[in-house]
Amino acid sequence: MHREISVRDLRNHTAKVVEAVRSGERLSLTVNRTPVADIVPHRSSRSPWIASATLREIVAEAGADARLLEDLASIREDRIDVA
Repeated sequence: MHREISVRDLRNHTAKVVEAVRSGERLSLTVNRTPVADIVPHRSSRSPWIASATLREIVAEAGADARLLEDLASIREDRIDVA
């Protein structure tokens, strides 16, 4: 679980917040008690691949362009050699 920190606390205690994140803590920045951003430790390298379950969650939340499946199908057809 992320610890919440208000914009005011971030402004007034920036050095402490930076130190917490440097030590690996993940924070949720809030405005009027509503989360608006996550402050997470930086990672110098990150795999471009994500788990399929994660991708499904992202698509379920954000939705996809209505023509996405058509575009993917046409790309697939272009790349498959028919014997």
